[in-house]
Amino acid sequence: MAVQVYIPTPYRQFTERASRVEAEAANLQQLLRVLAERYPGLGDRILAPEGGLPGHLNIYINQVEARTLQAERTPLAAGDEVALIPAMAGGAVPATAPLLDREQLERYSRHVRLDEIGVLGQRKLLDSKVLIIGAGALGSGAAIYLAAAGVGTIGIVDPDRVDLSNLHRQVLHFTHDVGRPKVQSARRHLEDINPRLQVRTFETRLSSDNALEIIGQFDVVVNGSDNFPTRYLVNDACVLLGKPLVDASILKWDGQATVFLPGKGCYRCLFPSPPPPGSVPSCAEGGVLGALAGHMSTLEAIETVKILLGQGDPLSGRLILFDALAGEYQQLRWRRNPECPVCGDNPTVRELIDYEGFCGVPGAHEEEAEAEPEAVQRDLTPRRAWELLQSGVTMIDVREPFEFQQAHIPGSELVPLGSLLAKAKQVLDPKRETVIVCRIGERSAVAVEALRRAGFEKTYNLSGGLVAWINEQLPVEQAGGR
Repeated sequence: MAVQVYIPTPYRQFTERASRVEAEAANLQQLLRVLAERYPGLGDRILAPEGGLPGHLNIYINQVEARTLQAERTPLAAGDEVALIPAMAGGAVPATAPLLDREQLERYSRHVRLDEIGVLGQRKLLDSKVLIIGAGALGSGAAIYLAAAGVGTIGIVDPDRVDLSNLHRQVLHFTHDVGRPKVQSARRHLEDINPRLQVRTFETRLSSDNALEIIGQFDVVVNGSDNFPTRYLVNDACVLLGKPLVDASILKWDGQATVFLPGKGCYRCLFPSPPPPGSVPSCAEGGVLGALAGHMSTLEAIETVKILLGQGDPLSGRLILFDALAGEYQQLRWRRNPECPVCGDNPTVRELIDYEGFCGVPGAHEEEAEAEPEAVQRDLTPRRAWELLQSGVTMIDVREPFEFQQAHIPGSELVPLGSLLAKAKQVLDPKRETVIVCRIGERSAVAVEALRRAGFEKTYNLSGGLVAWINEQLPVEQAGGR
């Protein structure tokens, strides 16, 4: 038996602004319970903890006050009209601080006007803490928009310094920042955007020794890392700590993005193991469109805000693929793997491990540091390499066949990096000078390091690779004879 219920203005925030609602109930007490269950937040205002009717609320049934009838036991019939009339006062309000001050209310006014955010949601953002892994391409855009959105505390982990080659995509940094620690330039930029933001910087490489301590201080983690050991490290740490992880990656013209929520799968469910070392080029090796970083990083910022607010449908279980060159998006579904060694039903990884070893690059950072002092002796400029090539020196191209076919240096011999060591004794003379070349000088530097350890001490790296060679307008053979 349906009755009509009048909802006063102060209570309409709980009834989606409806002034009248219908409900079925046999008596007044049952009606109040139905309303409390249907409209969360209304129950505290219309139900008395000790039973009966709350003293601050008068309820009229067909214009008769219920206490003069049978109070909460008053029977109801179809068509009855019930009015909820709370006590109201137009005087002073309690002396409590507003959720947003005048400056915040103006700064975030466009957020506050969104039904999904409002004043309460903006206050929630201001009280939130987000950690960004890496102040590079993805970390830059995410950090800028999260700072502008009013996330109260942003942490940034990055051990590197700003390089000129960063600036086409890492928009946290400017030309005058070259040489400065990235966390320093990031802090200055973010505080310029939002002076009341608290920026916490960690000028260190995230590792198994510090990841749990650092990540544990934040509500959500945004992954902007550019290498597989860090990706698996961040994933495992977030699973162990029960932290949401917003993830994206970019290379060339392609972007990927997804979200890993506690209990709903992790990066290892999507990619159980890393690719073989060297099989996936870095952005430095393969290149990346600068604006693509902005596109994917702002998507990370949006997903982070949704998680902090508890609004919308995060990308958990979905992988967004964006092909910028074709202008096409795809959305693929993925599921939590019950056999996952980290987040599965019977996990075997219960603490952080050696992630460089797991990804097949043990001691990579230490080897790089040790190799630096010898870099000058091992590297050759394109002009010097051209002079040696003219005198009959051997030049080995360690790229893949399809790359070699597209363009290569005349007189160079193709020996892909993966097979170079096995064929070294067949194609190289340890007594003769040999120049190793790749696209930009990264794979060739790895090859020179390995060859010198194997006894081929007269091997040299073409600094800057084929790109630097072309920039010097030195001869190149290209597909089609161009």
